[in-house]
Amino acid sequence: MTLHIVKGIIFVILIGHGIVGNIFVLVNYMGLFRITVKSIHLILIHLAFTNMITLLTKLMQLIIFSFGFRDLIDDIVCKMVLYLSRVARGLSICTTSLLTVVQAITISPRASKWGRLQPRSAWHLLPLLVFLWILNSLISMNLAFYSKNMYRMNTSQFISSFNYCFLQQQTGIIKWIFIVLMVLRDALFQGVMGWASGYLVFLLHKHHQSVLYLQTSKLLYRTPPELKAAKSVLFLMLCFLFFYWADCFMTLYVTFTLETNFLEVSVLELVDLGYAILSPFVLIHRDGHLGECCRAQ
Repeated sequence: MTLHIVKGIIFVILIGHGIVGNIFVLVNYMGLFRITVKSIHLILIHLAFTNMITLLTKLMQLIIFSFGFRDLIDDIVCKMVLYLSRVARGLSICTTSLLTVVQAITISPRASKWGRLQPRSAWHLLPLLVFLWILNSLISMNLAFYSKNMYRMNTSQFISSFNYCFLQQQTGIIKWIFIVLMVLRDALFQGVMGWASGYLVFLLHKHHQSVLYLQTSKLLYRTPPELKAAKSVLFLMLCFLFFYWADCFMTLYVTFTLETNFLEVSVLELVDLGYAILSPFVLIHRDGHLGECCRAQ
């Protein structure tokens, strides 16, 4: 019981830092959006909101389990927490991909075919964001029907788990339909994000090469803002891919291991939250450099 309390305190501190970072992103870019109405700011607001859902649902789970409130929770709360957590995870992937694409389009030459795709108004992205919510809500729909509070079930096997919600056994067809949909969604949006990040780095490198010819010898020793932006883009994508694939491998390991210990499950939960905690700070740093680069143009 002491280990669960210590784990709860550590996770509450980490999640608290993540929530503060996402609130800063949310408030900061809501203020900028009211003035500039830029697409990039709307996406950052949406990503921060998605991260906060992820962190708050996990915080609720930790408080319930670590501090002994699990007997007070019914199936409805269990369904709601798991469902929102899964939807937020999918939205995080989709929004990060959309952010990278829009930024690549933003700094593309206006005469290029990609530059012509730049939305004329940030409000044009709202239908796409609504579509992402509908898509991820449907893909996660199985959790709303098959999740139960295991502490209200008379099965000792479930009580030995490290969580308080249990996903009931699903029929073969339903199970594989949702698995295939999740895999296709993740593969598609990660592929788009990889392409957009590569194209963005290519544009920044090309611009950097052209700027070098115009710089004086005194300025050659300064790091160009577009080079900083390229590094930030790579770091953001590597950050996302690291936490995503680490979560996948850890989930598979815990799933197929006959006996999982407390430490393994705790590491899995930490990896699952890593991107939501770290991404707001990466996004603030990254967006600032891209802003410098765009102004330099």
